[in-house]
Amino acid sequence: MVLDVYCTGESSRQVHTEADSNDVTQHPDEYSYMCNQCGRCLPSRDDLDRHMNMHYNKYRCTNCGECFGNSNKLAVHRRIHSGEKPFECTVCSRRFTTKHNLVAHGIIHSGEKPYKCYLCDKAYTQSAKLRCHIRVHTEDNHPYKCSECNKCFSDPSSLQRHLS
Repeated sequence: MVLDVYCTGESSRQVHTEADSNDVTQHPDEYSYMCNQCGRCLPSRDDLDRHMNMHYNKYRCTNCGECFGNSNKLAVHRRIHSGEKPFECTVCSRRFTTKHNLVAHGIIHSGEKPYKCYLCDKAYTQSAKLRCHIRVHTEDNHPYKCSECNKCFSDPSSLQRHLS
């Protein structure tokens, strides 16, 4: 029987059979389990099983139809529709839908900029801002294009401001 498990070691990618599925444990640092629906690679069989819930529509949002791998992720997603923001910043009282977003926001108040560009001296409080900045150093530095006037932007928020 062929499993949806792929070896991503130094040799070329090969499909594992049930008999040699134990071989994937030789690559613990790599994402050895591949979804046969979308091609996403995951680090463990349990992660793959949770991921497959998304394809089977097990945890589907009744408002927008988006699917999730588990009930916790669906519950957090539902806060987008309800407007619930249970996590509050103790410095500025801004509220967030997840604790992760609150912690990421807290860096703003500390003045720390832990996300540093490896190509120049710029540093950022958020990893997403650094990823956006990195585009400045590449040929494809304006990938977000307005469908009305064809003007290009380096990040999606600039395109959104342009459209509004």
